[in-house]
Parts: sequence; structure tokens; C-alpha cells
Amino acid sequence: MSIPKEPRQIMINLMYLVLTAMLALNVTSEILNAFKVLSRSLDASNTAIDFKTSATYQAFLENEKAPGRYERVHPYRLKADAVKDSADEMVRYLKIWQRRIIIQSGGWNPKDSSLVKEEDIDATTTLLVEKKGGDTLRSKINSLRKFLLGQISHDSAAISRLMPLKVEPAPKTDNNPEADWNIGYFEHMPAVAAVAMFSKFQNDVRTSEQLVINTLFEEAHLTEEKFDTIAAIAVPRTNYALDGDIVKADILFAAFNRNNKPILNITQGGGSHKEAINGVVPWEVVASGTGLQTVKGQLSLKTEHGVETRPFSFEYMVGNTGSSVGIDKMNVFYAGIPNPVTIAAAGYSVQDVKLADIPNGTISGEKGHFIINMSKTGDITLNVMAKTKEGATKKIGEHKVRVKMIPDPIAMVGGMSQGDMAASKYRIQIAPVAVMPVDFEFEVSFKIISFQYFMLPKGGDVIGPYNVGPNMNGCRFEDNKDLKFYKSRAKPGDKVFIQFIKAIGPDNKVRTLNPITLSLF
Repeated sequence: MSIPKEPRQIMINLMYLVLTAMLALNVTSEILNAFKVLSRSLDASNTAIDFKTSATYQAFLENEKAPGRYERVHPYRLKADAVKDSADEMVRYLKIWQRRIIIQSGGWNPKDSSLVKEEDIDATTTLLVEKKGGDTLRSKINSLRKFLLGQISHDSAAISRLMPLKVEPAPKTDNNPEADWNIGYFEHMPAVAAVAMFSKFQNDVRTSEQLVINTLFEEAHLTEEKFDTIAAIAVPRTNYALDGDIVKADILFAAFNRNNKPILNITQGGGSHKEAINGVVPWEVVASGTGLQTVKGQLSLKTEHGVETRPFSFEYMVGNTGSSVGIDKMNVFYAGIPNPVTIAAAGYSVQDVKLADIPNGTISGEKGHFIINMSKTGDITLNVMAKTKEGATKKIGEHKVRVKMIPDPIAMVGGMSQGDMAASKYRIQIAPVAVMPVDFEFEVSFKIISFQYFMLPKGGDVIGPYNVGPNMNGCRFEDNKDLKFYKSRAKPGDKVFIQFIKAIGPDNKVRTLNPITLSLF
């Protein structure tokens, strides 16, 4: 470009260059801050993954100690040990790289826990490109991936597709015509971005470790019975009976093989039983006497390791009058939602039985079926009242009940909280949703009212953060036009991070939910 001769034109050109530089610095500052937020989010995700992996590993140890399981579980537990040790070693290696980059770029500022020179682009170029540190890194990633896949005996190809720990090839560009991996991923990368990148590598290692250990745990149990543990369970059909009534119960293993019939032996409580049908042994006895009755015995089952025998016991009450409260959903109430209960009292008509008023709650209903709404958590006593033949009302029973808070829902996008999702499926998602755990019996709806969104395009810079909400009517991706724009262009290789997710339920309490991490393919 020719240099203008007029002083005025020279001044205009200089002002233009200064303005352009200032705009560039502003963008850089936002991106650097995004990388810091991303690094912290990845570190938190790594901690959560470590917790889940530790739980699976502990289950390995407990299963190995169970009777008759050592020989089957032990070889897989040794593989799990090797996977754990290799993953730990790789994470230590990646953390060393983070420290080297921090030192090379000028060190750490302890006052605000940040890099002294976050924008420094020479540290990564020197260490990973010029000194070929990226070659060693790439080799270690490939070696660990090969080792992890080598521990799996069944369908390792399927696990290979799910495993995030891999070396993605660098694209060819004008600045990188040979598609050199070191140049494509680390040349002129800001120091704070490199620290985040190595946190991402650690996340890939921990996620892959969890995937392999879970698979090994499943493989260790492929040849055993269809149930993990054996426990005898007695399910009485009658908890309260009058003198002369028939008391019945079903006694069974928690899980069973319908072709393998358990054998029942009653040692206390009498009664009679029949041959097992689909794993269930029918038992019954004629109630006699008054008061609490106890039934004890053992249940035996033939397995590939010999006969397994487990004890059981249960109790039932025999009396002339009294009350029973059946909590229709489970053995607790939940504050903020309707709790259905069924009440019955021997010797009384359902029209004459009701519940006494309770503190911090309301009761509605009739004829033995009631709805209880509680405003606070804690322990309460349900007093069952009945009208006598003389017209008076008296207390005929009381029942202790715990009142708990509704559990937190699980934040999901397209039915997933983390893992791999097709880019085409992700692009059609409307919003993150809050889903109650599958074992929660009540029909409860939560609305997500706010969240923060990041996207890490394949080979690109972090996009975001974009904040959506708060909106008490629910939040959708399209509520932020920039988020909507980038989401519609999501492609395989991109990563999506949604965090600081807030939701509100029928109890009007705002909950902070789990983060969502998705890898698009």
C-alpha cells in the first residue's frame, strides 16, 4: 500500500489503525474471559466425573468380595485398576503442561487467581510447536486411547465411537498447508486458552476412563445370573387383620430366573405355602391372637455357585379395632405438592373416619381418600379419628410421616445431560428441560428460568457466554438471538456447554441444576 503524501490523509489512516487495534483488544478481552470461565467449568465437570467413576470402582471392590464372585470379577477389577492408574498418570502429565505454560507465559497472579499474561501467544508456540512438545502430547493421547480400548473384550468398536479421548486432525489452511497438528492447535494460542485446552484434554481422559470402567463392570457380570445381589423379600398382602381373618404374603427373591424355583422354609409364624410360580412363593396363615405377629424363615435358590440361602422376616398386626394409613405414592410427604393418602379403620365405615388437622398443612377429601398439602418439611403425626356408635369422635390411631422437599430435577437437552449427540438432532432442540428422576413417584413439573450458554466450535474459539433469563415462564434457546444464530449452525465436532441452570417447581423454590456438556458428531 502506498503511503499518502498529504499530512491530513496520513493522520486519518493512523486514526483508523488505532481504532481497529482498540476493537481487536476489546474482542480479545471478552474471549480471554470466556476461556477462563470455560476452564473453571471443565474443572468442575472433571470433579463430578471423578465422583461417579469412584462409585463404580467401589462397586467393583464390593462385588469382588461377595461370596462366589471373586474368580469372575477379579480379572476385570485388575483391568479397572490399570485403567484408573493410566488415567491418573495422564491427568498428572496434562497438569504439568498447564504449569509449564503458566510459567512460560509469565507466571500466576495469586491476588486474583489469574495468569499474569493471559493473552501471551508465544508460550504455547514455543513449547508445543517450536520445541515439538505437541508431538509427545499427541503420542501419549493416541497411546492411552489404544490402551483403554484394549481393555474391553466385547464390542470395542462401539466404545471407540463414544470415546472422546482422540486426536482430531488439524484442517489445512493458508497458514498450515501441511495440516500440522501442533500448528493447527497451538500456534499463537493465548496462554489462557491453552490452559483451558488442557483442562478439556483432562475432561476427555476422565470421561473415557469412566466409559471403560463402566463397560468393564458390565462385562464382569455378563455370565452371572440376571440379578446382581440376592435378597429374600417378604411382601405381606395384609398389614392389619382381625381375629379369624386370612393373612397372606408373597415371599420372593428381589430378582429371579423364572425357570429356577426358590424353596421356602418357615421357622417362625406357621402358615402354609405352595410351590413357587415365576419366582414367587405364595404363603398364608389364619390370623389368631391379638397384637404384633412375626414371621421368619429362609429362602433358598440353586445357582451356578451352589445353593444360595437368605433369611427374611416381616411383621403384621392382629387386633379388634384400629386404623391404617396408606400413603399412595411412598412413605413420605413432599412439601408444596398434593400428597394422596388412603385411610381405613377396622370396625368403622369409611364415611366415619377422617384425619385430624395438622400443623403447616391442609387436608381435603372424604370416604377414606384424602389429599394433604404441606408447606414445610419435617416430621408430622397423622391422627386418625373415627365416629363411634354413640356419635362421639375419638382417636383410634396415629402414624408418623416425614415431610421432605421435592428432589432436584435433572437438566437435559434432547434427553441427555452429557455425552455425544448428533449435530442434526441438537439443532432442532428448543430448550433445556428439567426432568424429574425416574424413581420419583409424583407427577411434578419444573420450568427452567435461566441459564448460561457456551459453544466451542471444532478448531475455533469459544462462542459465548450468552445468558438467557430469568424468565419465570420458561427459557428457550431462541430467547437470545446470538445464541439462536450459532446454535442453528452447530456442526459435528462442536462442543456445547450449558451451566448455571436455574429452575423453579410447584413449591416455588429456585433450584440450581446440573451443567450440560454435549459433544456433537
